[in-house]
Amino acid sequence: MMTWTSEELERIATADELRIAPLRGDGTPRTPVPIWVVRDGDDLYVRSYRGRGGSWFRAAQANHEGRIRAGGVDRDVAFVEETDPGVNNRIDAAYRTKYGRYSATYVDPMVAPDARETTLRLVPR
Repeated sequence: MMTWTSEELERIATADELRIAPLRGDGTPRTPVPIWVVRDGDDLYVRSYRGRGGSWFRAAQANHEGRIRAGGVDRDVAFVEETDPGVNNRIDAAYRTKYGRYSATYVDPMVAPDARETTLRLVPR
């Protein structure tokens, strides 16, 4: 399994947004959409603001692969569902820390149960 380089982790983690393009069934990428991304150790995570109803999330769940771009890094990734409560608690804290400058209107939904259910770890491939 591939891993992120230190430079990739730093560049992606410090980017305000990540553009995510899950693959369609035919292997072509969907139109990229901007989402928030956070780092926990050597891992990167994303969540769907709209919970399981988010269109990019449904596409990611269907194929488990896609392409991301952030901080000048453009990579193919696998989407791995994260269900560990301890990890999700750290992801909540990371969202609050990184995006706390935004109103609670945007941050609170990202740490709500519906969004926590969509936590995906980005694994380079």
